[in-house]
Amino acid sequence: MQPPANRPMSPSEWGLLLGLSVLWGGSFFFVGVALRALPPLTLVVLRVGLAAVILTLVLKARGLPLPRGRGVWLAFLGAALLNNAVPFCLIAWGQTQIASGLAAILNATTPLFGVLVAHGLTDDERLTPGRLVGVLAGLAGVAVMIGPSVLSGLGTEALAQGAVLLAALSYAFAGIYGRRFKRMGIPPLSAAAGQVTAATVLLLPVALAVDRPWTLAIPPAGAIAAILGLAALSTALAYVIFFRLLASAGATNLMLVTFLIPVSALLLGALVLGEPVVPRQLLGMALIGAGLVAIDGRLLTGWRPVRPGDRSEPARPAGPTRHPQA
Repeated sequence: MQPPANRPMSPSEWGLLLGLSVLWGGSFFFVGVALRALPPLTLVVLRVGLAAVILTLVLKARGLPLPRGRGVWLAFLGAALLNNAVPFCLIAWGQTQIASGLAAILNATTPLFGVLVAHGLTDDERLTPGRLVGVLAGLAGVAVMIGPSVLSGLGTEALAQGAVLLAALSYAFAGIYGRRFKRMGIPPLSAAAGQVTAATVLLLPVALAVDRPWTLAIPPAGAIAAILGLAALSTALAYVIFFRLLASAGATNLMLVTFLIPVSALLLGALVLGEPVVPRQLLGMALIGAGLVAIDGRLLTGWRPVRPGDRSEPARPAGPTRHPQA
């Protein structure tokens, strides 16, 4: 029997989630820089292709082969479609039409989609009032942090905004879909390598046909550095952490990372670049914090640290058994 995932996270899991938010927060910057020199499809292929090379080399260095078998690679292709091919292309194209701040707000709807998808497709990550209130508070916090000015363009580029929302929905389904790799006995490093390799196989022919990359100019040094950062940090390392958290904390908890991404970006800007922090941003962070507390639920049930291996949850009334579909 699979342990219930609808539970508070341990301190180490919160630490990994924060680290993942820093890695994925940097992806918006890297994409913004690289898009000045490359079309979206070519950029996405370079992102997943270089990440696949990096993770395959890491697997080889550790003496671990890529998983084999038709069923395993069909699962990788499904994950690559939902977690890489569809959202990466939609967000990269969307950022050519709308500001990155608005893209971040729309991307932050992922947990809202996530709790709804998980409620419908799983038995152990059901929607609760606390989770719903927490998700709405977190989404409001992201909007407050970024500020009203970025919302001035909301609705004027409806197609691009819809693309980013579809990407968020795809991420939500990807989180539920990716739960199968734990049941298949595939470790996080192998799952990450298989997923980005499958994404490269899916996207390379499309990019070759559409962008004809051999006709493009060689990117400048800044764009090359952004591509390498996007591939190594925001993709290769990030997806190893992603699959590790997905296996231990569940999809709903994992999707909270989209609330932490703007917080991480703000704190990094203040600590590293000396950028000022305004009261609106502090209020946004407070709303996000309140949302995370509501989702975590321990203040409502009596706080206690979650020890590794502790997967208990409150007893539910007896009723018909539903089987996880993901």
